[in-house]
Amino acid sequence: MPLNRFDLPREVLSLLADGAVIPAHPLALDANRRLDRRRQRALTRYYVDAGAGGLAVGVHTTQFAIREHGLYETVLASAMEDRLAWSDRPMVMIAGLCGSTAQAVGEARTAAALGYHAGLLSLAALAAAPEDELVAHCKAVSREIPIVGFYLQTAVGGPVLSSDFWRRFAQIPNALAIKVAPFNRYRTLDVVRGLVDAGAEERVFLYTGNDDHIVLDLALPFVAMRDGAPVTVRFRGGLLGHWSVWTAQAVAQLARIKAVLTQGGGSLPPELLALDARVTDCNSAFFDVANNFHGCIAGCHEVLRRQGLLEGIWCLDPAEGLGPGQAAQIDRVYRQHADLSDDAFVRENLQRWLS
Repeated sequence: MPLNRFDLPREVLSLLADGAVIPAHPLALDANRRLDRRRQRALTRYYVDAGAGGLAVGVHTTQFAIREHGLYETVLASAMEDRLAWSDRPMVMIAGLCGSTAQAVGEARTAAALGYHAGLLSLAALAAAPEDELVAHCKAVSREIPIVGFYLQTAVGGPVLSSDFWRRFAQIPNALAIKVAPFNRYRTLDVVRGLVDAGAEERVFLYTGNDDHIVLDLALPFVAMRDGAPVTVRFRGGLLGHWSVWTAQAVAQLARIKAVLTQGGGSLPPELLALDARVTDCNSAFFDVANNFHGCIAGCHEVLRRQGLLEGIWCLDPAEGLGPGQAAQIDRVYRQHADLSDDAFVRENLQRWLS
Protein backbone atom coordinates (compact mmCIF):
# COMPACT_ATOMS: atom_id res chain seq x y z
CA MET A 1 0.00 0.00 0.00
CA PRO A 2 1.48 3.41 -0.93
CA LEU A 3 2.74 5.54 1.95
CA ASN A 4 2.17 9.29 2.16
CA ARG A 5 4.17 11.70 4.30
CA PHE A 6 0.95 12.65 6.07
CA ASP A 7 0.59 9.01 7.16
CA LEU A 8 3.89 9.12 9.04
CA PRO A 9 3.82 9.17 12.84
CA ARG A 10 4.00 12.68 14.24
CA GLU A 11 7.07 11.71 16.27
CA VAL A 12 8.93 10.73 13.10
CA LEU A 13 8.17 14.01 11.35
CA SER A 14 9.19 15.90 14.49
CA LEU A 15 12.48 14.03 14.64
CA LEU A 16 13.26 14.93 11.05
CA ALA A 17 12.22 18.55 11.51
CA ASP A 18 14.20 18.99 14.74
CA GLY A 19 17.29 17.39 13.24
CA ALA A 20 18.65 13.90 13.77
CA VAL A 21 21.82 11.87 13.46
CA ILE A 22 21.06 9.22 10.83
CA PRO A 23 23.94 6.80 10.25
CA ALA A 24 24.19 4.91 6.97
CA HIS A 25 24.07 1.30 8.21
CA PRO A 26 27.01 -0.89 7.12
CA LEU A 27 26.79 -4.57 6.17
CA ALA A 28 28.38 -7.11 8.53
CA LEU A 29 29.90 -10.07 6.66
CA ASP A 30 31.83 -13.12 7.78
CA ALA A 31 35.07 -14.38 6.26
CA ASN A 32 33.07 -16.15 3.52
CA ARG A 33 31.40 -12.82 2.63
CA ARG A 34 28.04 -14.02 3.91
CA LEU A 35 25.75 -11.96 6.12
CA ASP A 36 26.90 -12.12 9.74
CA ARG A 37 23.50 -11.85 11.38
CA ARG A 38 24.86 -11.53 14.93
CA ARG A 39 27.14 -8.62 14.13
CA GLN A 40 24.58 -6.98 11.87
CA ARG A 41 22.24 -6.97 14.87
CA ALA A 42 25.03 -5.62 17.09
CA LEU A 43 25.55 -2.69 14.73
CA THR A 44 21.86 -1.79 14.87
CA ARG A 45 21.91 -1.98 18.67
CA TYR A 46 25.00 0.23 18.73
CA TYR A 47 23.33 2.96 16.67
CA VAL A 48 20.17 2.83 18.77
CA ASP A 49 22.08 3.07 22.07
CA ALA A 50 24.39 5.77 20.69
CA GLY A 51 21.31 7.98 20.34
CA ALA A 52 20.88 7.98 16.58
CA GLY A 53 17.58 9.49 15.50
CA GLY A 54 17.22 7.10 12.59
CA LEU A 55 18.88 4.55 10.35
CA ALA A 56 19.49 4.52 6.61
CA VAL A 57 19.62 0.94 5.33
CA GLY A 58 20.33 -0.36 1.84
CA VAL A 59 22.33 2.75 0.96
CA HIS A 60 25.91 3.09 -0.31
CA THR A 61 27.51 2.21 3.03
CA THR A 62 25.36 -0.94 3.16
CA GLN A 63 26.80 -1.76 -0.30
CA PHE A 64 24.63 -1.47 -3.38
CA ALA A 65 25.70 -5.04 -4.28
CA ILE A 66 23.23 -6.43 -1.72
CA ARG A 67 20.72 -6.26 -4.57
CA GLU A 68 22.56 -8.56 -6.95
CA HIS A 69 23.29 -10.91 -4.04
CA GLY A 70 19.58 -11.14 -3.21
CA LEU A 71 20.06 -9.51 0.21
CA TYR A 72 18.10 -6.27 -0.16
CA GLU A 73 14.88 -7.34 1.55
CA THR A 74 16.74 -9.50 4.08
CA VAL A 75 18.97 -6.64 5.22
CA LEU A 76 16.10 -4.11 5.40
CA ALA A 77 13.92 -6.55 7.32
CA SER A 78 16.75 -7.40 9.74
CA ALA A 79 17.44 -3.76 10.60
CA MET A 80 13.76 -3.08 11.21
CA GLU A 81 13.31 -6.22 13.32
CA ASP A 82 16.46 -5.60 15.38
CA ARG A 83 15.71 -1.95 15.98
CA LEU A 84 12.13 -2.64 17.16
CA ALA A 85 13.24 -5.52 19.38
CA TRP A 86 15.92 -3.39 21.04
CA SER A 87 14.05 -0.12 21.69
CA ASP A 88 10.56 1.28 21.32
CA ARG A 89 11.63 4.91 21.07
CA PRO A 90 10.73 6.66 17.79
CA MET A 91 13.35 6.48 15.02
CA VAL A 92 13.29 7.50 11.38
CA MET A 93 13.79 4.45 9.17
CA ILE A 94 15.01 5.24 5.65
CA ALA A 95 15.58 2.69 2.90
CA GLY A 96 17.99 3.17 0.03
CA LEU A 97 16.33 3.10 -3.41
CA CYS A 98 18.26 2.91 -6.68
CA GLY A 99 18.29 1.71 -10.26
CA SER A 100 15.79 2.19 -13.05
CA THR A 101 12.32 3.52 -12.34
CA ALA A 102 10.91 0.00 -12.27
CA GLN A 103 13.59 -1.16 -9.82
CA ALA A 104 13.30 1.90 -7.56
CA VAL A 105 9.50 1.63 -7.47
CA GLY A 106 9.78 -2.06 -6.56
CA GLU A 107 12.26 -1.29 -3.79
CA ALA A 108 9.99 1.49 -2.52
CA ARG A 109 7.11 -0.96 -2.26
CA THR A 110 9.30 -3.43 -0.39
CA ALA A 111 10.49 -0.74 2.02
CA ALA A 112 6.97 0.56 2.69
CA ALA A 113 5.71 -2.97 3.33
CA LEU A 114 8.49 -3.48 5.88
CA GLY A 115 7.51 -0.32 7.78
CA TYR A 116 10.14 2.10 6.50
CA HIS A 117 9.16 5.77 6.60
CA ALA A 118 10.99 7.05 3.53
CA GLY A 119 13.27 6.14 0.67
CA LEU A 120 16.64 7.75 -0.10
CA LEU A 121 16.53 7.94 -3.89
CA SER A 122 19.85 7.59 -5.71
CA LEU A 123 19.91 8.89 -9.28
CA ALA A 124 23.31 7.41 -10.17
CA ALA A 125 21.82 4.81 -12.52
CA LEU A 126 20.16 7.62 -14.49
CA ALA A 127 23.10 10.01 -14.37
CA ALA A 128 23.04 10.64 -18.12
CA ALA A 129 19.29 11.26 -18.30
CA PRO A 130 17.84 14.77 -18.86
CA GLU A 131 16.36 16.48 -15.82
CA ASP A 132 12.80 16.12 -17.11
CA GLU A 133 13.28 12.35 -17.00
CA LEU A 134 14.83 12.53 -13.54
CA VAL A 135 11.90 14.53 -12.20
CA ALA A 136 9.45 12.02 -13.70
CA HIS A 137 11.46 9.21 -12.09
CA CYS A 138 11.28 10.92 -8.67
CA LYS A 139 7.54 11.48 -9.02
CA ALA A 140 6.94 7.83 -9.91
CA VAL A 141 8.83 6.59 -6.85
CA SER A 142 7.16 9.17 -4.60
CA ARG A 143 3.79 7.57 -5.36
CA GLU A 144 4.93 4.59 -3.28
CA ILE A 145 6.78 6.15 -0.34
CA PRO A 146 7.94 9.59 0.89
CA ILE A 147 11.26 10.31 -0.79
CA VAL A 148 14.52 11.83 0.32
CA GLY A 149 16.37 13.43 -2.57
CA PHE A 150 20.04 12.56 -2.89
CA TYR A 151 22.63 14.86 -4.44
CA LEU A 152 25.46 12.35 -4.78
CA GLN A 153 28.95 13.58 -5.56
CA THR A 154 30.14 13.07 -9.13
CA ALA A 155 33.30 11.26 -7.93
CA VAL A 156 31.17 8.21 -7.10
CA GLY A 157 28.72 8.42 -9.97
CA GLY A 158 26.26 11.18 -9.15
CA PRO A 159 24.92 13.51 -11.86
CA VAL A 160 25.31 17.28 -11.79
CA LEU A 161 21.86 18.69 -10.96
CA SER A 162 20.70 22.27 -11.45
CA SER A 163 19.00 24.53 -8.96
CA ASP A 164 15.89 24.22 -11.12
CA PHE A 165 15.91 20.43 -10.70
CA TRP A 166 15.88 20.85 -6.93
CA ARG A 167 13.09 23.41 -7.19
CA ARG A 168 11.01 20.88 -9.11
CA PHE A 169 11.97 18.09 -6.72
CA ALA A 170 10.92 20.14 -3.68
CA GLN A 171 7.52 20.74 -5.28
CA ILE A 172 6.74 16.99 -5.32
CA PRO A 173 4.04 16.56 -2.64
CA ASN A 174 5.62 13.41 -1.18
CA ALA A 175 9.15 14.85 -1.05
CA LEU A 176 10.25 14.70 2.57
CA ALA A 177 13.90 15.76 2.70
CA ILE A 178 17.07 16.16 0.65
CA LYS A 179 20.42 14.62 1.47
CA VAL A 180 22.91 17.14 0.12
CA ALA A 181 26.14 15.32 -0.66
CA PRO A 182 27.88 16.77 -3.73
CA PHE A 183 31.02 17.58 -1.66
CA ASN A 184 30.92 20.93 -3.46
CA ARG A 185 29.85 24.27 -1.98
CA TYR A 186 28.53 25.66 -5.26
CA ARG A 187 26.29 22.65 -5.80
CA THR A 188 25.21 22.67 -2.17
CA LEU A 189 24.02 26.24 -2.70
CA ASP A 190 22.15 25.12 -5.81
CA VAL A 191 20.03 22.85 -3.59
CA VAL A 192 19.41 25.67 -1.13
CA ARG A 193 18.34 28.04 -3.92
CA GLY A 194 16.06 25.42 -5.46
CA LEU A 195 14.42 24.70 -2.12
CA VAL A 196 13.82 28.40 -1.46
CA ASP A 197 12.55 29.01 -5.00
CA ALA A 198 9.99 26.26 -4.39
CA GLY A 199 8.90 27.87 -1.12
CA ALA A 200 9.42 24.46 0.49
CA GLU A 201 12.01 25.23 3.17
CA GLU A 202 9.59 24.39 6.02
CA ARG A 203 8.25 21.21 4.36
CA VAL A 204 11.32 19.58 2.80
CA PHE A 205 14.13 19.17 5.32
CA LEU A 206 17.79 19.60 4.40
CA TYR A 207 20.15 16.91 5.69
CA THR A 208 23.87 17.10 5.12
CA GLY A 209 25.65 14.29 3.36
CA ASN A 210 28.72 16.46 2.81
CA ASP A 211 31.12 14.35 4.85
CA ASP A 212 33.83 16.91 4.08
CA HIS A 213 31.97 19.76 5.87
CA ILE A 214 29.68 18.14 8.43
CA VAL A 215 30.03 20.59 11.30
CA LEU A 216 29.86 23.75 9.20
CA ASP A 217 26.81 22.51 7.29
CA LEU A 218 25.05 21.97 10.61
CA ALA A 219 26.24 25.16 12.29
CA LEU A 220 26.03 27.84 9.60
CA PRO A 221 22.93 29.52 8.17
CA PHE A 222 22.45 29.37 4.41
CA VAL A 223 20.75 32.32 2.75
CA ALA A 224 19.02 32.49 -0.63
CA MET A 225 17.00 35.34 -2.10
CA ARG A 226 13.31 35.10 -2.89
CA ASP A 227 11.29 38.04 -4.23
CA GLY A 228 14.11 40.40 -3.29
CA ALA A 229 14.26 39.26 0.34
CA PRO A 230 16.75 36.91 2.06
CA VAL A 231 15.47 33.53 3.22
CA THR A 232 17.54 31.67 5.80
CA VAL A 233 17.71 27.89 5.62
CA ARG A 234 19.49 25.48 7.95
CA PHE A 235 20.48 21.86 7.68
CA ARG A 236 18.38 20.00 10.23
CA GLY A 237 20.73 17.04 10.72
CA GLY A 238 22.81 14.60 8.75
CA LEU A 239 22.46 11.30 6.91
CA LEU A 240 26.04 10.23 6.63
CA GLY A 241 28.32 7.31 5.98
CA HIS A 242 30.82 9.02 8.26
CA TRP A 243 28.34 8.73 11.11
CA SER A 244 28.38 4.93 10.81
CA VAL A 245 31.44 5.18 13.07
CA TRP A 246 32.04 7.12 16.29
CA THR A 247 28.28 7.61 16.33
CA ALA A 248 27.88 8.47 20.01
CA GLN A 249 30.27 11.39 19.50
CA ALA A 250 28.32 12.50 16.41
CA VAL A 251 25.16 12.62 18.52
CA ALA A 252 26.99 14.70 21.12
CA GLN A 253 28.35 17.05 18.44
CA LEU A 254 24.92 17.68 16.92
CA ALA A 255 23.45 18.29 20.38
CA ARG A 256 26.25 20.79 21.10
CA ILE A 257 25.60 22.63 17.84
CA LYS A 258 21.88 22.80 18.55
CA ALA A 259 22.51 24.11 22.06
CA VAL A 260 24.82 26.84 20.80
CA LEU A 261 22.33 27.94 18.15
CA THR A 262 19.43 27.90 20.62
CA GLN A 263 21.07 29.37 23.72
CA GLY A 264 23.98 31.34 22.35
CA GLY A 265 22.07 33.79 20.22
CA GLY A 266 23.56 32.23 17.09
CA SER A 267 27.15 33.13 17.99
CA LEU A 268 29.46 30.23 17.20
CA PRO A 269 32.53 29.76 19.42
CA PRO A 270 35.86 29.37 17.57
CA GLU A 271 36.43 25.88 18.98
CA LEU A 272 33.17 24.69 17.45
CA LEU A 273 34.13 26.12 14.07
CA ALA A 274 37.55 24.48 14.40
CA LEU A 275 35.85 21.13 15.03
CA ASP A 276 34.80 21.08 11.37
CA ALA A 277 38.39 20.70 10.21
CA ARG A 278 39.09 17.94 12.74
CA VAL A 279 36.02 15.92 11.74
CA THR A 280 36.89 16.42 8.07
CA ASP A 281 40.44 15.21 8.75
CA CYS A 282 39.03 12.03 10.29
CA ASN A 283 36.76 11.59 7.29
CA SER A 284 39.69 11.91 4.90
CA ALA A 285 41.14 8.76 6.45
CA PHE A 286 37.91 6.80 6.87
CA PHE A 287 36.76 7.58 3.31
CA ASP A 288 40.19 7.11 1.69
CA VAL A 289 40.25 10.50 0.00
CA ALA A 290 43.89 9.99 -0.98
CA ASN A 291 42.81 7.11 -3.25
CA ASN A 292 39.71 8.81 -4.67
CA PHE A 293 37.37 7.09 -2.16
CA HIS A 294 38.43 3.55 -3.11
CA GLY A 295 38.31 2.41 0.53
CA CYS A 296 35.37 4.51 1.71
CA ILE A 297 33.33 1.48 2.84
CA ALA A 298 36.26 -0.63 4.01
CA GLY A 299 37.62 2.32 6.00
CA CYS A 300 34.44 2.54 8.05
CA HIS A 301 34.56 -1.23 8.46
CA GLU A 302 38.11 -0.93 9.76
CA VAL A 303 37.07 1.48 12.51
CA LEU A 304 34.22 -0.85 13.51
CA ARG A 305 36.61 -3.82 13.40
CA ARG A 306 39.05 -2.10 15.73
CA GLN A 307 36.20 -1.49 18.13
CA GLY A 308 35.12 -5.13 17.97
CA LEU A 309 31.76 -4.53 16.32
CA LEU A 310 32.88 -6.22 13.09
CA GLU A 311 35.05 -9.31 12.80
CA GLY A 312 36.69 -8.13 9.58
CA ILE A 313 36.46 -5.51 6.86
CA TRP A 314 35.10 -7.83 4.15
CA CYS A 315 32.90 -6.38 1.42
CA LEU A 316 30.69 -8.27 -1.02
CA ASP A 317 33.09 -7.28 -3.80
CA PRO A 318 36.47 -8.91 -3.08
CA ALA A 319 38.14 -6.00 -4.90
CA GLU A 320 36.89 -3.56 -2.27
CA GLY A 321 39.28 -3.04 0.61
CA LEU A 322 41.51 -0.46 2.19
CA GLY A 323 43.39 1.80 -0.19
CA PRO A 324 47.20 2.07 -0.19
CA GLY A 325 48.29 3.85 2.97
CA GLN A 326 44.73 4.09 4.34
CA ALA A 327 45.41 1.99 7.45
CA ALA A 328 48.26 4.34 8.37
CA GLN A 329 45.96 7.34 7.94
CA ILE A 330 43.39 5.75 10.24
CA ASP A 331 46.19 5.14 12.77
CA ARG A 332 47.06 8.83 12.51
CA VAL A 333 43.58 10.17 13.14
CA TYR A 334 43.19 7.77 16.05
CA ARG A 335 46.30 9.30 17.58
CA GLN A 336 45.50 12.91 16.78
CA HIS A 337 41.74 12.92 17.34
CA ALA A 338 41.23 10.23 19.98
CA ASP A 339 38.81 12.47 21.87
CA LEU A 340 36.43 12.34 18.90
CA SER A 341 36.11 8.56 19.08
CA ASP A 342 33.51 6.65 21.08
CA ASP A 343 35.74 3.64 21.79
CA ALA A 344 35.05 3.74 25.53
CA PHE A 345 31.29 3.74 24.94
CA VAL A 346 31.61 0.74 22.62
CA ARG A 347 33.85 -1.13 25.07
CA GLU A 348 31.29 -0.71 27.85
CA ASN A 349 28.45 -2.12 25.76
CA LEU A 350 29.96 -4.45 23.16
CA GLN A 351 29.24 -7.78 24.85
CA ARG A 352 25.64 -6.77 25.46
CA TRP A 353 25.19 -5.84 21.80
CA LEU A 354 26.77 -9.11 20.66
CA SER A 355 24.66 -11.25 23.00
